Amino acid sequence: MSGTGRPPELEGEGRSAAALLLLATFAWGLSFAVVKQALASSTPLAFTALRFAIAALLLAPFAGWKVGVTHSELGAGALLGGLLAAGFATQTIGLVYTTPARSAFLVASSSILAPLLAALTGRERAGPRLLVALGVAGLGIYYLTAPEAGRMNRGDLWTLGTAVSFAAQIVVVARLSRRYAPARLVWLEIMATALGVAGAVLLFETPHVRWGAGFALMLGYAALPATALALWWQLVAQRRLSATTAALILCLEPVFAALASWVWLGERLSVRQWVGGAFILAGMGIAATRGGSASPTASDPRIEAS
Repeated sequence: MSGTGRPPELEGEGRSAAALLLLATFAWGLSFAVVKQALASSTPLAFTALRFAIAALLLAPFAGWKVGVTHSELGAGALLGGLLAAGFATQTIGLVYTTPARSAFLVASSSILAPLLAALTGRERAGPRLLVALGVAGLGIYYLTAPEAGRMNRGDLWTLGTAVSFAAQIVVVARLSRRYAPARLVWLEIMATALGVAGAVLLFETPHVRWGAGFALMLGYAALPATALALWWQLVAQRRLSATTAALILCLEPVFAALASWVWLGERLSVRQWVGGAFILAGMGIAATRGGSASPTASDPRIEAS
């Protein structure tokens, strides 16, 4: 993975890597509609805990156990898992009250909030391009979430919490991913996420799961293609792609989510809401282009350690 911001020559391995990342992005985009549908049969935290527990089991054989786990690795995995657990838990709760397309566009704003958090914590400087990106994305969030009613709904507010959690995760992972083996760190993070959400289930939720063939298929999709495989695909892909190229491909996630929600759930966004989504995508593009802040989406919160 290149951190220079220069787009790679998309030929040979680079083109294959871009295709693999696009496949992961499609899997994540589709997952918004899948999870929304699955929540008709499960409470949100119980579903999220099951999703990550299954993903951890699937990835366990690939975590590189020939070398023992150190205390510092466990700490890093716990920190990343805590942030990821908060992000996915609030995202899933938000999907109970908001639509998949709105959720996806709001989650995408984490790519712009990350460099802002880095600037506030003294890790990076916020240049003019980042400030423009934040302004454009902020306008997009307003149009997307408060066009007619003048206020966000409860699901939108939960999902903004997701964006903040994922943004913090991106900032933290930018440091930790350089210190530890990527495959092991990803597994520790996913396992910590499963344990963290399971703890939240015990504290904040009366869990309920109505099992059936349809629910099992949706849970299987969320755990395998949209978590375990997608994380692996992105891990492999971003080793061969520049941060800019990866960021721009990831901008397509909310587009895929909106299309899946339209086809599967019949969701319709107003013209004004589509304009809001377009502004958020534009803000992501501005932040990702050369000359902006240091590649916020290079360490997307669902892969951490690419």
